[in-house]
Amino acid sequence: MKALLLSEYKKLEMTDIPTPEIGPEDVLVQIQACGICGSDIHGWDGSSGRRVPPLVMGHEAAGIVSAVGRNVVGFAEGDRITFDSTVWCGKCRYCLGGRPNLCDNRMVLGVSCGDYRRYGCFAEFVSVPARICCHLPDSLPFEHAALIEAVSVAVHAANRTPVMLGDTAIVVGSGMIGLLAIQAIKQKGCSQVIATDLNAQRLEVAKRLGADVTIDVSKEDVVARVLELTNGRGADVAMEVVGATATIKSAIDCTRKGGSITIVGNLAPTIELPLQSVVTRELSIFGTCASAGEYPACVDLLATGMIKVQDLITAKAPLEQGHEWFSRLYAGEANAMKVVLCPSMS
Repeated sequence: MKALLLSEYKKLEMTDIPTPEIGPEDVLVQIQACGICGSDIHGWDGSSGRRVPPLVMGHEAAGIVSAVGRNVVGFAEGDRITFDSTVWCGKCRYCLGGRPNLCDNRMVLGVSCGDYRRYGCFAEFVSVPARICCHLPDSLPFEHAALIEAVSVAVHAANRTPVMLGDTAIVVGSGMIGLLAIQAIKQKGCSQVIATDLNAQRLEVAKRLGADVTIDVSKEDVVARVLELTNGRGADVAMEVVGATATIKSAIDCTRKGGSITIVGNLAPTIELPLQSVVTRELSIFGTCASAGEYPACVDLLATGMIKVQDLITAKAPLEQGHEWFSRLYAGEANAMKVVLCPSMS
């Protein structure tokens, strides 16, 4: 089969590799669409340390079942499916407790980090356990379904955030996941969602996707504006979707006493935390990682239009253009969001 191989850092090349074999619990999926994630870009240049060449990257995907293992039930050849990016074991205490994102034996598709090497979805086919798969309705385009992995991150983060009907939420950072978080937290019952960013075009998209108010942090005092919008109280909940000291401080400063901050961003390994503000105002801070069983709900949210992803797709391209698009995204192409590679495109 053809595949886009990271043969060395900053070098992707089309190559032929064997079609993966499937075990008795697996399905073979013919990939129809696979999104380029920001983590793939950091893997491409070697900065993350989690994509050691040679490797086929890619974990945001959807496709058609090509073959099923002998013990698989519920899936058949020809089914339209997507699947979790996390390959969880289903046997450890976290999996059995409904938290597969914390699986003791977790692997991530398209990742090679020293502990394991798991080829991903920038290829014609991939083999995955049936337990991580989810059916897709005929109405949902594959390029939209490929974004369900990202949607699930935002939905899980919203599920981690304690919201009451009528709350005000602030989403700090309106990149790809931030724009999905705006929609997810709105669906959870917030009557006012405030979005912040440095990029005016992203804030325009945020407004289209449900943000009630947008704040350009390069032009406005965020804390003062949030206090104005909340009668001097502050936001009930904050979702921080960058992962840096400045943005986490902003999220904390914008949150009312007794409120909650959910940290979605993971840009920096360590940050400075305004400890006294957290302690004396009795704030709750939640971490959130990947997703934990939200895939079926995310399929429904996309299929019903309750969460929209069309505005987030910058381009669809054949697998052969992968190296070019990685280079462009790495260089910071203006206003680029999600590029979806489609192995069946010519």
